[in-house]
Amino acid sequence: MSQAPSVLFVCLGNICRSPLAEAALRREAEAVGLDVVVDSAGTGAWHIGKGPDPRSCDEAQRHGIDIRAYRARQVSPSDFHRFDRILALDAANLADLERIALPGAPARLSLLLDHVPGLSGQDVADPYYGGPEGFEETWRQVSEAARHLVAELQR
Repeated sequence: MSQAPSVLFVCLGNICRSPLAEAALRREAEAVGLDVVVDSAGTGAWHIGKGPDPRSCDEAQRHGIDIRAYRARQVSPSDFHRFDRILALDAANLADLERIALPGAPARLSLLLDHVPGLSGQDVADPYYGGPEGFEETWRQVSEAARHLVAELQR
């Protein structure tokens, strides 16, 4: 029996975008019965141990998902061996991941939106400094990416 694919989503603080991406992939995988290991982390250490931004929690809850128990963590060197894919939510975090990646580690790095036809190279909108509409937009982006990612993982 083959090992379940594993995906780590990474943004800056692990309180807004990456928890929403984690929740979206969990939901999409569950909907099709795909066994996948999913987690999220940040490149920064400011929010370690804290829950997601309340606006992320509200947006996830609007879609029937409770992410209040998620806890922020920072990317660690072991992640480059633990996960098949590490997906950055924006180019700056991808550059940080490329800089800290362990030589020879098997994780494949990419932007999350590289997995959505027509959106390759684009960043997921960072809603942190805005209102609820930014979190809605982020949810739309990560949900669409999760659907495409699940299709990829099923192949």
